[in-house]
Amino acid sequence: MLGLAPERVDMLARLAAPMEAATGAVFEHAGAGIAILDRVGCVVRANRALAALVAAEVGQSAALMFEDEDAAARFAAALRAALLAKAEQGFTAVLAGSARPVQVTLVPLAEADGRVEALLLRLTDMSVQRGLEQQLADARKMQAVGQLAGGIAHDFNNLLAAISAAAESVTDRTGESPETVEDAREILQAARRGADLVRQLLAFGRQQTLQPRPVEVNAAIRGLSGLLGRLLGRSVRLELDLEEPGRVVRADPGQLDQILVNLAVNARDAMAKAGEQAGVVRFCTTHATLLRPVESGHALLPEPIPAGRYVLIQAEDGGPGILPEVLPRIFEPFFTTRRGEGGTGLGLSTVLGIVRQSGGYLAVDSAPGAGARFSIYLPRWDGALPAAEPVRAVVPSPAASPVQGRTLLLVDDEAPVRRLAERAFAKAGWRVLAAEDGESALARAEAEPGALDLVISDVIMPGMDGAALLERLREARPGLPAILVSGYAAEALGHELAALNVVFIAKPYGLKDLVARAGELVPAEPVLPVSS
Repeated sequence: MLGLAPERVDMLARLAAPMEAATGAVFEHAGAGIAILDRVGCVVRANRALAALVAAEVGQSAALMFEDEDAAARFAAALRAALLAKAEQGFTAVLAGSARPVQVTLVPLAEADGRVEALLLRLTDMSVQRGLEQQLADARKMQAVGQLAGGIAHDFNNLLAAISAAAESVTDRTGESPETVEDAREILQAARRGADLVRQLLAFGRQQTLQPRPVEVNAAIRGLSGLLGRLLGRSVRLELDLEEPGRVVRADPGQLDQILVNLAVNARDAMAKAGEQAGVVRFCTTHATLLRPVESGHALLPEPIPAGRYVLIQAEDGGPGILPEVLPRIFEPFFTTRRGEGGTGLGLSTVLGIVRQSGGYLAVDSAPGAGARFSIYLPRWDGALPAAEPVRAVVPSPAASPVQGRTLLLVDDEAPVRRLAERAFAKAGWRVLAAEDGESALARAEAEPGALDLVISDVIMPGMDGAALLERLREARPGLPAILVSGYAAEALGHELAALNVVFIAKPYGLKDLVARAGELVPAEPVLPVSS
């Protein structure tokens, strides 16, 4: 202060007091735990955040804050290094009494002459960060499993398509023995059950084919209530608490039914496993307007539910609840506590996949002895409901009336599927040009002197894929009708199939259905060109 005018000294003194108060306030209200240590590592002053983390009395050694002797030794080493190097030091440790992981930082506080008389200790709680890292790891694991499930499902669907087509072909033959036809029907039923299992895998991987449309939620639940009651059995009572007026969502009606069925069966099995002879499963609907994102509260559901307007569907049961050690794993595919009773572990993972692929979100609340509640948030649909379709008379399938003179380009790299489809279309009166890949299909089409009326192609093939093939074919034949098939869902193929103006059919399909769909695209009576 030497050399300064008295009024200048007074002004600096007046400024120093509020600055010291502000500094003290920052110290006290800092988010991290902070303490001032002397040169030997004893606490001189600690803020509120540090006191909330660990006991830290003034005068005690900071080494006592840590859980084990190894951490105390690391603290002593960091203290010496900070004093000698006059540089910041850090390490990770676990706090005594709470087993909470923290990042420990020691910052030397040097005087004007360079001497270090005190150090600043900062403890940063790492439990939240590690929790977020674990959630990210879980989400990545689930994504990887979903991608793997999608790949397996694609290959399995190709096999099921061949099995189903062969069995269907046998059942349609004349002259086969009743035993042979019955065996073929059993094979066909087994293939359909396999296809159902694959659909669950695709649902978990969010790669199934959906056909969303506006659905009135209350009407959907009421329409399914009879089936739900039968699934639950006599010992479990179904209750509906549906808010009126009912709201509308845009979803695949069949997949919405699948969600409700899976949740009902899950509740029934939980109560049966606990040995309960009676119980209640309640389905509730209401509306929910979220003004800010809401956490789902589950490790495998790391995404918060965004702000927005939702239709909320809740499935509640009065069962034994979910054990804390089981709760984090309930949405994992193939995880089940009923392995010995036939549980597949795909019920809840399927629910999660359908909900997320439908643009919705899922939350779960449960505690031992308090039952479980699954809450499904589906975005509200404020558009108009589609008009009811008039009842139409049943007409013979186009497959039953041969479409003479029509030429089909059939492309599939799976030889059994291709041969069986070729046989079915030829039997229905089609002229079939078969090819095993896009390049050979393009060559056959270019060498074909007559008109090409329809192309049916697998999407995923070695070399040129089905979408690229169709674009090449339409260069010479604008507007060529097309059906694309795949073991993957349309959303997972990476193509804008809607922009291509095609019909998409997921494998495995029934040959009769495929032939019938082709007949709908191509007129039964060929349109003859007008001669000039």
